[in-house]
Amino acid sequence: MLPTPEALDRLRAIGWPDDDAWREALAAADGATLARVVGQHRSAYDVATRADEALKVQPPMPWTRPRFPPEDRAAVGDWVTLDAAGKNILALLPRRSILKRGAAGEHHKQQLIAANVDHVLVVVGLDQDFNPRRIERYLVLIRASGADPVLVLTKADECDIVQDCIDLLLEVEESGVPIHAVNAKDKDSVAQLAPYLGPGRTVVLVGSSGAGKSTLTNTLLGREKMKTNTVRVNDSRGRHTTTSRVLMPLPQGGCLIDTPGMREVKLSGDEDVVDSFDDIEAIAVNCRFRDCAHGNEPGCAVQAAIEDGTLDEARYLNFVKLRDELEAAATSQAERKAEARVMGKALNKRLKDKYGRR
Repeated sequence: MLPTPEALDRLRAIGWPDDDAWREALAAADGATLARVVGQHRSAYDVATRADEALKVQPPMPWTRPRFPPEDRAAVGDWVTLDAAGKNILALLPRRSILKRGAAGEHHKQQLIAANVDHVLVVVGLDQDFNPRRIERYLVLIRASGADPVLVLTKADECDIVQDCIDLLLEVEESGVPIHAVNAKDKDSVAQLAPYLGPGRTVVLVGSSGAGKSTLTNTLLGREKMKTNTVRVNDSRGRHTTTSRVLMPLPQGGCLIDTPGMREVKLSGDEDVVDSFDDIEAIAVNCRFRDCAHGNEPGCAVQAAIEDGTLDEARYLNFVKLRDELEAAATSQAERKAEARVMGKALNKRLKDKYGRR
């Protein structure tokens, strides 16, 4: 049994995308209570079936096991079904996008950031937070998520060289990423973000602490919901004013997910670096040798482009760094999966030997 039109209206207010694929997912839920994850805790989730509520529910038991794959657990923005009592999550609905990164530290585990988002707004301050190489790293993550990137340059009212900064992002702009310079405190300035915030749409804000995510969130909400702090003058760093990921309905009809500031933007192993550096790939096809490593080989088009200023050397070096990091993360991920398969087979054998299970 499908939800009533009134129930669907309530779901749309928390970002339900009313299209054919999601109607099929809704029908497959077979009358179960549908909810969206709006908050996440260590051992529980906050979910909502309408814009003005948040219910604490428990995850399925397998999700609580240490070796359960993180990408198979719910993240903020996911749609789930609940039991009749509305106390427990029964199942996770298929995703249309999932933004994730490599978890901080030496290991290569994955950390989910947000699910089912249409656009990822990369918030960068036009102060010492401005770093084209870090922006390129964000874009690699986002393009693997299934969502579209949007670059939001905040503190435009405090910067005298806004256009110069945008000019440094020429390759980013030419790749199709919209760039908006805003005063995050001014509702008229942030109004240029309206096309991404309509009914049925969900955006997530990512960026460093002090970049202005919480200030931007408050302006979009039209009220002071998120705490804000000043940044240090010497390096433009801020303290974490947002400490957890949370989904909020917007007056514009869409939904916004605010996230804590990221100190480390680490690749998960599922990305494709080439997608964000297609300008380098286009140059590389003109190298004399097909297997050119772009070092000292004769006839290297990449090195020639660096020498004549066609290609920014810092951008190329960042490409090489991200490519090598991705290869290491992908190798580690493959090793983890192989280890999990071996451990799973060993566990099944022990159960069979002890209990006679098949």
